[in-house]
Amino acid sequence: MFLPKPAVPAATVNQSISDPPFLPPVAAPARLWIGGLLAAAAWLACAALTDRWPDADDWERTHLLAQSTAAVGAGLVLAVLAGAFGARLARLRRIGPWLVALAIVLAGWEVATAKLQLLPRPFFAPPQGLLEVFTDDWQRLGDSVLHSLLLLLGGYAIGAAAGFTTGVLIGWSRAAGYWVHPVLRLVGPLPATAWLPLAFFAFPTSGSASTFLVALATAFPVTVLTWSGVAGVNRAYYDVARTMGAKQRFLVLKVAIPAAMPSVFVGLFMGLGASFSVLVVAEMMGVQAGLGWYLQWAQGWAAYGNMYAALLVMALMCSGLITLLFRLRDRLLSWQKGLVQW
Repeated sequence: MFLPKPAVPAATVNQSISDPPFLPPVAAPARLWIGGLLAAAAWLACAALTDRWPDADDWERTHLLAQSTAAVGAGLVLAVLAGAFGARLARLRRIGPWLVALAIVLAGWEVATAKLQLLPRPFFAPPQGLLEVFTDDWQRLGDSVLHSLLLLLGGYAIGAAAGFTTGVLIGWSRAAGYWVHPVLRLVGPLPATAWLPLAFFAFPTSGSASTFLVALATAFPVTVLTWSGVAGVNRAYYDVARTMGAKQRFLVLKVAIPAAMPSVFVGLFMGLGASFSVLVVAEMMGVQAGLGWYLQWAQGWAAYGNMYAALLVMALMCSGLITLLFRLRDRLLSWQKGLVQW
């Protein structure tokens, strides 16, 4: 028995005939980065202002400063053109307003110091004064950065390891908490710089004393936050692990420590800031190299341009270390993204 085929409406037939063949979706054209254009214009205007407006005094690096700012502006123009052709510039787009603000601040700084001398010399150096330090005194400044970085990393590693171990012991063992907790409450809140005379007396060299002070400044926040993290672990995690036959070692290494790692990283961040401040003070007191020593040397010779250059390098170094610590945290705690508030 043959059934008749259902009739197809005429509208459907006409529509299927008139429809064009299937084509892949066309990507939307890239939007022009207006913020990048504004930032490029601001940096190029700053370059023109620096080069065309005569200095009130003789500064040797004015043309180099103008060339550097013009290079930044040209780079932003190229970035805008690359974005117009579809290049991904999401990270650069986010800092677009900051690029405009930095160009405006740099131009204002240049006008107030090198062009009009509204700020008294030698206490306020112009931007080309800092550039002169980086081009002429880079060897001494670089050596100071290297010494400070080695001292900071050594003391920070010792303090972080000691603080982490102590915090785990206090958070896990009641006996350790009974004996260590009172000492921690008594000694921990004291600033590490208060131990300067005792440290330089007890240790044979100024370098070892400075390392001890940096480690001491790091250890206290790491200890407290590690202890808090271990003590705050949900008891249900331990119960589940015990039902599966977990021993004491497994509970500490595989349950308590991983669950406490977000608090541990908070302590590491706090310890990095504290150790950096102690580092500068320790280098001013006894170390014959480093950024703290460089700051004291520049202040003694009234070389305020060198002092500002060292402060800028210190800020960049601390910011870079914090960024690296953030990357390490994101990598180690990637498995906790569903549990931790980021």
